[in-house]
Amino acid sequence: MLIGAMNHPTRDVLEEIRWMAEMGLEFVDLTLEPPAAASWRVDAKAIRRELDRTGLKVVGHTAYYLPIDSPFEEVRQGALSELKRCLKIFGEVGAKWMNIHPGRYTPMHPRSFFVQRDIDSFRELQETARESGVGLMVENIPHDFNTVEQLAELLDPLPEVGLHLDIGHSNLGVPHNTGCELIRTFGSRLRHVHFHDNNGHADQHLPLGTGNIDFMAHIEALKEIGYDETITLEVFAPDDHFLRYSRDVLRRLWTDQTVPLRLATLA
Repeated sequence: MLIGAMNHPTRDVLEEIRWMAEMGLEFVDLTLEPPAAASWRVDAKAIRRELDRTGLKVVGHTAYYLPIDSPFEEVRQGALSELKRCLKIFGEVGAKWMNIHPGRYTPMHPRSFFVQRDIDSFRELQETARESGVGLMVENIPHDFNTVEQLAELLDPLPEVGLHLDIGHSNLGVPHNTGCELIRTFGSRLRHVHFHDNNGHADQHLPLGTGNIDFMAHIEALKEIGYDETITLEVFAPDDHFLRYSRDVLRRLWTDQTVPLRLATLA
């Protein structure tokens, strides 16, 4: 299992890679978003050199607000153009997977409309994805794509697309956390995971153990399916102590599942 973090879109990408390496993380969840990490601003060759120098691996992440479901065709095509550019950059820096957040904002249209627009958009990206050597992943999001039935609407017709499971999201907009169900149902499609905590009411991106998510249960489910790949700690706080704490908690829980989360504190 590899532990990583996401670069902050307002900061220099190369500097973000350096502090992650210094912290002992193993990969960067590279998000290409403006203002500082926009796809049209970053230097892919420089990023690849820095990744090679530090030994960090990389997973591709894109902006959650790209409207791939837009009923305005020109707007949808604009979002796809951006995602194609991201795919090419991720291919250059060595990422094997890139996530996409499904769209769900089409007022006065039925659910079937934005589901089909999402499917069409994924299909239109496949050629560029194959040319770039980068696979596509769909990320679960609260409310509309957060249950087995909802995600099946996208994954069933798109066999080439993987699942990017966000455990924090799976705790929001549902009667109970759906993370374990998603792991066990779509385990063969699981390509990447996000860990962060919350209180079940808001997407707070808290350190592990400070909300109400049962991370032990999710780790057990991941081990049941043999998952041993990348986990991003999407912990957002000004003080990096909380990211370091979550890193150490995750490592300890992963290697010793008998340790209660409340006792998995820093040594």
